Amino acid sequence: MPPETPSTPPPDGPRTRHALVAEALAADAAFAAAEARRTRAYAALGQFGVDANAERTSVRAADMALREIASEVAAAQRLSDRTVQAHIGRAMLMVDDFPATLQAWGEGALTRAHVRAIADIGAALPEERRTEFDALAVGLAPRLSPGRLRSRLAAVAEKLQPTTLTERHQRGRETRCVRVVPGVDGMSDLIATLPTVLAVGIYDRLTQQSRVVIDARSGGALATPGVTGPDAVTAATGASAATTDERTTAQLRADILADLLLAAAPVSDPTVSGDGPGALGAIRARVQVVVPALSVVRPGEEGLDPAELVGHGPIDIDTARRIAEATSMPWDRVITHPVTGAVLMTDTYQRTAAIDRHLRARDRRCRWPGCVVPAVRCEVDHTVDWALGGTTDVANLAHLCQRHHSQKQFTRWKVRQRAGGVLEWTSPSGRVYADEPLPYSPAVRFLPDDPSPPEDEAAPF
Repeated sequence: MPPETPSTPPPDGPRTRHALVAEALAADAAFAAAEARRTRAYAALGQFGVDANAERTSVRAADMALREIASEVAAAQRLSDRTVQAHIGRAMLMVDDFPATLQAWGEGALTRAHVRAIADIGAALPEERRTEFDALAVGLAPRLSPGRLRSRLAAVAEKLQPTTLTERHQRGRETRCVRVVPGVDGMSDLIATLPTVLAVGIYDRLTQQSRVVIDARSGGALATPGVTGPDAVTAATGASAATTDERTTAQLRADILADLLLAAAPVSDPTVSGDGPGALGAIRARVQVVVPALSVVRPGEEGLDPAELVGHGPIDIDTARRIAEATSMPWDRVITHPVTGAVLMTDTYQRTAAIDRHLRARDRRCRWPGCVVPAVRCEVDHTVDWALGGTTDVANLAHLCQRHHSQKQFTRWKVRQRAGGVLEWTSPSGRVYADEPLPYSPAVRFLPDDPSPPEDEAAPF
């Protein structure tokens, strides 16, 4: 969401900061306008190639025509003609199917990341639905970060799809696989294509386990890689039992994944004591899923209000139902406003649990502007510090990820919470950004009147 610029810069030196921020934003807007102009120019090149070779009916002839145009631009810029041809193809897609997005981009209202999110998600829709999607996306994009925009657009696109997510997910499951892509320096990428819920759950569990290792060593313990299969992982990672563990979170995820796959248990566990197993293996994945009640009882209409994997977008209702049936964790029933979708209450009676459940249902993700870290991986923060008189209730609490919780505490950013859980962030230069809780889909939908009677209902006279 564009910041509300204060009428006068705040005192004590931020005047220079304010000017520098304004200059950076102006440069970004000029850059966006140039990118939009470049997109139109590349699309015009592509259209010229298409028009000049309209009489050629074969696919190969049409491709050669575009390749000819691309090669001329590539030679002038010392680029690959394949790269330029790909640019032309994306540019023609933007001009033909997403003109409103391109217009907003040229006006500096959107960044390249916003435009890429719109094009990526919209390209999966049938061509006849892209115009409607384009208009809806341009209305949403200026108020959201690219990460949050992707999540919202995924739900928007789902409502425009002619088939249900369950039908498409069943086809998508047939593509699941594991493959190895050779790299350099003795490294390779192990890529698993899985249903999103499983992939996110695996990543979450690896992240939690990595933090246990990091927390253990920060407390003075030495966390050294164990022996796997029997010595494979220790040898492969180059780690030694005599060295202090200095691995990053990303490196730990990779090492623990190898442990789990090769030895069926994470042997690089700093919590192991004696002969018993450590705590690392007991960690389970956490994901946050929102399941609309009406979509459960009427799965054929799931496109109107799909289930959501928070932070990642819609999932098919069958997967959501299986999660609901399999989990031992209690589900929170969220009572929402039938028109606005705002959270009104959750049905629980214990005060502390009620607050936590309400906040998870309301926030769903970190409340720093633009952050998409799910609430289940965030900390609950007092907007007004408890030590300074802040109350412990939903009007003074919000989820912040560890990074942004620290940033709130140790930088000059300020925040206040308005009615409805809206967080108003003020930057050190005086700009104001409002972060609103993402509303749930309204339960009430207004449909146009159908003047014709049902076929099975006889006319009164």
